[in-house]
Amino acid sequence: MTKPVLAFAIAISLIGGAAQGADYKPPRMADGRPSLEGYWNNGTLTRMERDAKYGTRLNLTPDELAAIEKTNDERSARLNAPTPQSKGVDDLPECQSGAQGAACGYNAGWTDPGSRVMRVGGQARTSLITFPANGRIPPRLPTAPRVRGRLTQADAERGESGPAGQADNPENRSLGERCIMSFGISAGPVMTSQLYNNNYQFVQTPDHLAIWVEMVHDVRVIRIGGKHRTDGVRPYMGDSIGWWEGDTLVAETINYHPSQNLRGASPNVKVTERFTRVGADRIRYQFRVEDPTVWAEPWGGEYEFAASGPVYEYACHEGNYGLEGILAGARHEEKTAAAQGGAKSD
Repeated sequence: MTKPVLAFAIAISLIGGAAQGADYKPPRMADGRPSLEGYWNNGTLTRMERDAKYGTRLNLTPDELAAIEKTNDERSARLNAPTPQSKGVDDLPECQSGAQGAACGYNAGWTDPGSRVMRVGGQARTSLITFPANGRIPPRLPTAPRVRGRLTQADAERGESGPAGQADNPENRSLGERCIMSFGISAGPVMTSQLYNNNYQFVQTPDHLAIWVEMVHDVRVIRIGGKHRTDGVRPYMGDSIGWWEGDTLVAETINYHPSQNLRGASPNVKVTERFTRVGADRIRYQFRVEDPTVWAEPWGGEYEFAASGPVYEYACHEGNYGLEGILAGARHEEKTAAAQGGAKSD
């Protein structure tokens, strides 16, 4: 099965997507197709969107790369050392975000966001997004629809999934808080790295690629040679079909679930992904996002999965004390407001 994706291929070639190791021969499945099977990880220090200070520059200089990774290594060493007795834990910036105190939901002992800048073809990247040239998601059109559900515009643009911000019922909370979907939609598409649990297992057959995500244990299935469903059902992680173009598996996803937001996209969004085995321990992942009702131009980019260890259990429901605490806290506020003769506004 083939599709006309010449423009996408040209865009990728212009941003440094040449194959890594031209002589590399990938392992093959019994049907002769390249094997994508294995355990993979996309954790990285590289941001999705490029810092404006880099302009249109795709790659870091050697000095910039060394400084970024040195700073991260020094910070990790400090956070892994015994806590100084002269300071309280709440006084230390132990979160990956640098937050302190109550704003730090997970300290460094619980996080594993990646310790290295993303390399593509050996080049250290300034961002995962590579087009438009500034490495940033284009501005939303003035006529773009508002995001669905109770999710705020800012939350959607950060990549959050599902409604959030109210505490009347569990259904008012985000999909991640309810253990339904991974935080920040790491299962994708587009698949993105998170604060921790950035491991994936790919299981491949002649007509399917199953992607098992460690974060919340999502499983996305790409139907190779299949057709998009016509029954009106919009599944979580969308409706993905695939086909081979040479040694690259191309996947096209539409029909996202109404509660799942891709950076504030509309129900009309389409994501095209390309998976290419470029080394014994590397898979190049390329993505293109199109939604003409939201953005005037497509945007996308690339990165490389690195070989990793096995996926471990993510017992989200079993340890989900946070959701209970959120709802209990809201009920306490309501009780306090009622006792004071007022009403709590959510």
